[in-house]
Amino acid sequence: MHLWKVLILAIVQGLAELLPVSSSAHVVVAEKLLGLDPSAPQMTLLLVMLHTGTMFAVIVYFWTQWKRAYFATSDAFKRFAIRAIWATVLTGAIGYPIIKVIEHQLNGPSAETVGGDAGKYVEACVVGHKDVEDIFSHLDFIAPALLAAGLLILWAGMKERNAEAQTTRAYDRAASRSGDNVTFSQAGWMGAVQGLCLPFRGFSRSGATISTGLLVNASRERAERFSFALAVILTPPAVLRELNRLLRASQCEGSNLDLHSSTLAALVGMVLSFCAGLAALRWLSSWLESGKWYLFGIYCIVASCVVFYLHHIGY
Repeated sequence: MHLWKVLILAIVQGLAELLPVSSSAHVVVAEKLLGLDPSAPQMTLLLVMLHTGTMFAVIVYFWTQWKRAYFATSDAFKRFAIRAIWATVLTGAIGYPIIKVIEHQLNGPSAETVGGDAGKYVEACVVGHKDVEDIFSHLDFIAPALLAAGLLILWAGMKERNAEAQTTRAYDRAASRSGDNVTFSQAGWMGAVQGLCLPFRGFSRSGATISTGLLVNASRERAERFSFALAVILTPPAVLRELNRLLRASQCEGSNLDLHSSTLAALVGMVLSFCAGLAALRWLSSWLESGKWYLFGIYCIVASCVVFYLHHIGY
């Protein structure tokens, strides 16, 4: 892949990561416009590594807040760890079965397995086997996911706008129980919704989880801080999954996949997205805090219409 294409994708990822508008959907659409296949193993690895780069930028940006809220005392860390573990368990318990159901529907009962060497780490190649990542190239799947995210964000934003005083009182009650953390219940709801986001590009993880936090009366600051902390926890397993998928694809007979160049491109993309993310975070965050949450829902709904149109004209 040409470096300039990786640079474009890294900039798109860096600009979209902090906003609740599904950076994955924006990167996938950009890949389609650049003539790339978003479902190819090397491209899904690149997508995850772009997220990894911006996650490092997010860690740099949020570290002061996290240190004050989660690491100030051993009790604060214990509260955070319990909530993060609970939310992540719910994410896996909900997201993983959905992924397996989708893959079962994609493959049907007729998938044929070709065995590999038993004594070595060689995954079996599956003739016609499809992973959930194979739907990433379908804009007709991304568009409704963007629409769903937009409606959820719009709902949360309108609730926040129309019931500010009542919500503030709920924030105060939550704060008295949990300090700078979200409550155990709020963490559970956010983790559960995060599980729904895993298989679908376009169903913004940050938008959905922060909106869910708002709907269950978490303050936006606490919901945003906890949402991005969950993303940092989720990123390493996602990277390992995509590395494994790339390795399996490279070992299949007849594969012309260049494992070295694909991994190198992904690492370069990670570095570039980190730089783009750091450059964008400062002004994006100030715009985010001064803006109205419901506007991001409107944006996602409009973006959904654009993606539907791109699908209609053949992308």
